[in-house]
Parts: sequence; structure tokens; C-alpha cells
Amino acid sequence: MNPPDPLRDMAQRLGFYGLLANWSEVAREPWLPRLLEYEDKERRRRSLEKRIKQARIGTFKLMADFDWQWPKRIDRPAIDELFSFEFVAEAANVVLSGPNGVGKTMIAQNLAHQAVLQGLTVRFTSCSEMLHSLARLHSDLSLQRQLHRYCHPQLLVVDEVGYLSYDSRYADLFFEVVTRRYQKRSVVITTNKAFAQWTEVFPNAACVVTLVDRLVHRAEIVSIEGESYRFKEAKERAAKKTQARASRTGNRRR
Repeated sequence: MNPPDPLRDMAQRLGFYGLLANWSEVAREPWLPRLLEYEDKERRRRSLEKRIKQARIGTFKLMADFDWQWPKRIDRPAIDELFSFEFVAEAANVVLSGPNGVGKTMIAQNLAHQAVLQGLTVRFTSCSEMLHSLARLHSDLSLQRQLHRYCHPQLLVVDEVGYLSYDSRYADLFFEVVTRRYQKRSVVITTNKAFAQWTEVFPNAACVVTLVDRLVHRAEIVSIEGESYRFKEAKERAAKKTQARASRTGNRRR
């Protein structure tokens, strides 16, 4: 049995079959390790770039900028634990629940981004974007292809469930996505509605009870309470502008 050869294993992984076919001639060349390192590094960079693009996370603030003191109630250890991604290994779900402006989307985007950095395939979408993209398709083949885009990634993040209401067809499509991922791949949901209010999101839909049941089965539910941080920032900006205008007016009078 031949001893392990890390360089040959790397060449095999990178698909350098020409080098492998002539390995006895090139194995001791001084340029070989650097060549393989360059190629490996570039492929990893391109892979990460592609996965970030496919994830469609958009622009977001890093968790380092999250104001943990602002919410009235937030379970920071539970949120920190999410970034270990044990829930993905268990094919469990995560529900981030709370009113508008308390940081649910920011947390979800950071989860999606960190998941990509850890090598996972990810898709980030708003609830309305996902359901509209599915509902507008009429041929079964096109629908199956679009469903694959939401069902195949290792992590699906669905933002803003509850901000709009949808008819029964949309509810059925949401149910289809959740059912295909059920106990196979994780879903992260952000919502401003308690599950008891999901009948307002999908009125007249027969599948709501089962949809919620499959989402919460083995799910980590994190509730956040507080006032809108965006409204707080808006008031602070307005106060600064008022102060700046008053200062300019005072200077002119002098």
C-alpha cells in the first residue's frame, strides 16, 4: 500500500488528470505545490462568490452592530447558539418571531451569510417573493424547476411571513415547500404574527394547521419583544437635523 501523498490527493480533487497521468515526472517539481495551492485557493474563492450570489441575501448589517440592549426581551444565548448551525445538521427549523423593526431580518441575513461561509448552500427570500415567483408559473415543468430552487438548498430563509395575506393557492405553495423540506432540510422563518394568527395570513386555506405543525416540529422558536429600532433611528436622525438647523440659524443671526 502506497503512503499518503497530500499533493497527489489535491491534484485528484482538483481534477488535474494530465498531471496525474504524468505524476512520476512532475511529483518532485518545485513549482507543483504552489500551482496546486493557487488553483485550490482560486476555486474556493469562486465557489464562495457563486454561493453568496445564489443565496441572494442582499445588503445587511453585521451582528457586531446589533444593539442587544434595545429589545425589551431577547434570548441572546439562543440566538448565539443558532450560529453553530446544529439545527441544520438536525434538519430542524428556526422561527424568529416579533413585531416590526426588532432585528429579525438582520439576524436571519447574518445566519444566511455565515451558513454560506461555512460551506452550506443557502437561499434567502421574502415570503412574497417566493410565493409570487411560484404562483405565476402555469406549466408543471416550470413550477417544479422553481420549487427545486427553494427546496434544494441546505438552508432556506423565508423573511417577512405575516406582512401580507395570501389566497389558498399561495398557501398550498408554501405548504409544498415546507413539506418537501420537512425533516430533510432546515427552514428559517421570520414572522410578525403568532402562529394562532396565521389564519389571517392564509385565510380560507385548509392546510394552515398542518403547515404550522410541520414548521414547529423540532423547531427553535425565538421571540423578540420591543419597539421598532428603525423608528428609534428615524427619531434620532430627525433630532440631529433639527439641532443642525437650529445651529445654522443661530450662526447666521450672529
